[in-house]
Amino acid sequence: MARKKPLVVVTRRLPDKIETRMRELFDARLNVDDVPMSQEQLAEAMATADVLVPAICDRIDAKVIEAAGPNLKLIANFGNGVDHIDVAAANARGITVTNTPGVLTEDTADMTMALILAVPRRLTEGAALITSDDGTWPGWSPMWMLGHRIWGKRLGIIGMGRIGQAVARRAKAFGLQIHYHNRRPLPAHIEEDLEATYWDSLDQMLARMDILSVNCPHTPATFHLLSARRLKLIRPDAYIVNTARGEVIDEHALIRMIENGEIAGAGLDVFEREPAVSPKLLKLARAGKVVLLPHMGSATVEARVDTGEKVIVNIKAFMDGHRPPDRVLPAML
Repeated sequence: MARKKPLVVVTRRLPDKIETRMRELFDARLNVDDVPMSQEQLAEAMATADVLVPAICDRIDAKVIEAAGPNLKLIANFGNGVDHIDVAAANARGITVTNTPGVLTEDTADMTMALILAVPRRLTEGAALITSDDGTWPGWSPMWMLGHRIWGKRLGIIGMGRIGQAVARRAKAFGLQIHYHNRRPLPAHIEEDLEATYWDSLDQMLARMDILSVNCPHTPATFHLLSARRLKLIRPDAYIVNTARGEVIDEHALIRMIENGEIAGAGLDVFEREPAVSPKLLKLARAGKVVLLPHMGSATVEARVDTGEKVIVNIKAFMDGHRPPDRVLPAML
């Protein structure tokens, strides 16, 4: 007798290629309308599924995990970050959690570099002017739309994992001096290859950089890592770029300091209360002080397909009785 296929509940629409493969391999319950699931719907899915495949927009907290039925043994996250999943609560219930590391590295680093260019060079502000209906652009002149050069400037990378290193490789090619803060220094050969300078003290690094890039994960230890106190250390002519998680920065303090001219500007692809975006940030964007993007750092066809394939590998390995390659343990966070 053929073994019964596991019931796999997928919370959001995925690439056709991935959904087709899931239908072949599993009893896949897909979200073809791509409507976000409520907490009640997530709890219902947990009560019946063998495997849940959530995304960053789903809050898998302890209350939802309490609703897990006896068959649910795996939460195979579609994405690298697991800050929306209570991994400790899942582990206590004997539920394995996996993620998809590595597949978003290059795409997120590309977007980080795009923001590093866009903010000092006023790219979105210029694009808006030239496409405006009121004919704002009078033509070229020596003092029109002046931004700032990035060549030779100091870039401070906060979090030097896969994405941080990928950003460093790109930034080095643009002539930026690479500095970084991390829980521990990189191996010497990587530091030498990137020509990167390690700062044990985040405070000291913040005070000396021209551009700061946030590339660390959101964990309890990094919540508001860039607090109001630390933001005050940043020079008034410096810029901040964040393609990691909005919760790493005290957004209210950042807004206040940009409004007051204490920080030159910011490029943000993530926000502290997604999908809500502060009206004050929108006002700053209209004034050309910040560049805002709708969490699209990893939004490439290739990344989404690669992510889905990793999810499938993790599910298959687990269901075949093997340790999934991308298991996440509480001690890793």
